[in-house]
Amino acid sequence: MENADAINSAIIFEFKQAMNAGRFTGTHHFSGRYENLYIDRCYVPSLEPVLDRARELGADYLHCPQRRLVQGFWFNCMEPGHVTLPHNHDEDDERLSGVYYLSVPAGSGDLRLHTGDSITRVQPLAGHYVFFAPDLVHEVSENRSRDVRLSIGLNMGVA
Repeated sequence: MENADAINSAIIFEFKQAMNAGRFTGTHHFSGRYENLYIDRCYVPSLEPVLDRARELGADYLHCPQRRLVQGFWFNCMEPGHVTLPHNHDEDDERLSGVYYLSVPAGSGDLRLHTGDSITRVQPLAGHYVFFAPDLVHEVSENRSRDVRLSIGLNMGVA
């Protein structure tokens, strides 16, 4: 993502403000935390370039006009010791899933993509996207750093 450092800093600031003000809902409560944190985009206006670029990339990959692409997002905030359990996003009519990384301290967990009996490990980088099929089982290994790991989950479909 171009200008990722500045954009990510602004998003993280707005995310913290929204969380402190209680402007979120959480789902998937496992291991003492909500794996998905939903915050209305009006509280995180700096998020727009990230969502716009994801829409561009998704439309290109899915070979459809951007105006037909439906996009959902949520935050994934992993404190030290947290994991994200194996799951997939094949629940509705998603055609593409992904993640955008905001803050990835060293040792804060890899993305693990399950294909049959093999696991592909992806080391996350702040300012980067990773896209994958919604039915692909994936997880995040334990955050062994001393800091929070923050990312944005994405699902896209065609209207």
